[in-house]
Amino acid sequence: MKLHDLHPSPGSKTKKKRLGRGHASGLGKTSGKGHKGLLARSGRANQIGFEGGQMPLARRLPKRGFTNTFRVEYTVINIQALSAQESSADFNPSVFRELGLLKGRNPRIKILGEGDISRPVVVEAHKFSASAKQKIEDAGGQVKVIGRA
Repeated sequence: MKLHDLHPSPGSKTKKKRLGRGHASGLGKTSGKGHKGLLARSGRANQIGFEGGQMPLARRLPKRGFTNTFRVEYTVINIQALSAQESSADFNPSVFRELGLLKGRNPRIKILGEGDISRPVVVEAHKFSASAKQKIEDAGGQVKVIGRA
């Protein structure tokens, strides 16, 4: 085989369609788009939500409610879960993550007062319910509120 014998496989190289180059090309005048209609127009041929002229579903359904974009969501952890962990006396977000109580990238934590605690613990979280704070302090523990920048 020599360089002059090399050539691409048959059918692998096709010529580009040249649109709008006269009747003889087979793609003159309307450039293969037919006459008028949505598919003959420039831009998007298939718009999102378009249902062929029927009223789209998004416009047929009633609009209800309100979504507060400033809502702050907290991961809830009960005192019961803290008292079950005998190995740790200090609880912070990294400890909660190790224990499998936290999921997600940067969740905010709220400690609730479900259950009882008998030993002193230091708990760091973004929020505490009044009953949780009371129970932790009554057991001789400490509550630290984490500020969020």
